[in-house]
Amino acid sequence: MRILVLGGDGYLGWSTAMYFSKRGHTVAVVDNFTRRMMHLERSTDSLTPIQSLQTRIEAWQEVTGCTIEPFVGDIQDWYFISRVLRDFQPDTIIHYGEIPSAPYSMIDVHHAVRVHENNVNGTLNVLWAMHEFAPEAHLVKLGTMGEYGTPNIDIAEGYFEIEYNGRKDTLPFPKQPGSFYHLTKVHDSNNIMFACKIWGLRATDLNQGVVYGIETEESNLDDRLLTRFDYDESFGTALNRFCVQAVAGIPLTLYGKGHQTRGYLNLRDTLQCVELATLNPAPPGKMRVFNQWVERFSVLDLALHVRQAARQIGLDVKIAHYKNPRVEAEEHYYNPAHKELFDLGLQPLYLSDSLVESVIRRVVQYQDRIIPHSIVPRIYWQRGATPDYIELVDYENNSGTEK
Repeated sequence: MRILVLGGDGYLGWSTAMYFSKRGHTVAVVDNFTRRMMHLERSTDSLTPIQSLQTRIEAWQEVTGCTIEPFVGDIQDWYFISRVLRDFQPDTIIHYGEIPSAPYSMIDVHHAVRVHENNVNGTLNVLWAMHEFAPEAHLVKLGTMGEYGTPNIDIAEGYFEIEYNGRKDTLPFPKQPGSFYHLTKVHDSNNIMFACKIWGLRATDLNQGVVYGIETEESNLDDRLLTRFDYDESFGTALNRFCVQAVAGIPLTLYGKGHQTRGYLNLRDTLQCVELATLNPAPPGKMRVFNQWVERFSVLDLALHVRQAARQIGLDVKIAHYKNPRVEAEEHYYNPAHKELFDLGLQPLYLSDSLVESVIRRVVQYQDRIIPHSIVPRIYWQRGATPDYIELVDYENNSGTEK
């Protein structure tokens, strides 16, 4: 199969490119290195030392004998992305080529507009290029569970049946995004669904939960193949940040009470999910939706897991509650469906089985690269807020009760 990975220099993109290349597929990657430039802008960096894309590709061929073809350019450039699809003729397009940060999109008007232009316009270009040059290709698009928000009802897998005034229909599940970034994902979903409807394209929208982990089977072959590991407030997830704070001796930064609940999955499970979607494509004219997550945790649950895991290697971890920089419900119902990928054969990993070996030990290995000032929140959804912590709390064992 010919597989084109958009955003192939990124955390998920590089891991995905190696994964499919190792399994005998013809793989090409597209990137313009926006993520690297945004880190320069924010004075942050990946915890893991990541090589240039060219060095990675050369190391990959040296270690495995497999090849990955690079296309360097911006998917916002119609002439670039249309030529790539015309010349490469992919069977599957795996689309990670977006700015994936809620905080970054909330810095100011300029960052909000930049995220919208990059994400929405780039995806529109991809859809038009598929229509004109690769109409049989299958788009596997990375969405986010954040599109749904936290409604006080069960969250369906993309669509649900509704009855109103005595009539029934199957409609997209209502979206309640929590940032300008999450809004771009909603716009993407609407544009993809429309393109499938009018042009007969096929697409799978993967509404992904929060991904954690550093290692994959492929990256463990050689440290030159490592993917990035972000922990800063703009691009790092709560779990990544907690693991780095645990190693650095910084109290874990829980936002508010820490009861915000989301779905999580290991990096290796993301690769499984993308493979399952790729090998089982959507039919023409259909945008199907898979909710891609394995386990639910509150932010406090994560902190307690990290504290317990850190103790196994002799680290003492404290937990601090910060004023929540976001505008979000802290006490809420959260029960999203996630049946489709399990039905296709997903065999998941679990946080308790992988946190120490695949994450924290790697953080210890690269602890000299930690940038402490990049961890504490400085980006607030509302003006006038200050990045202060409320209290330092000692939780007894793993129970979540305060001493």
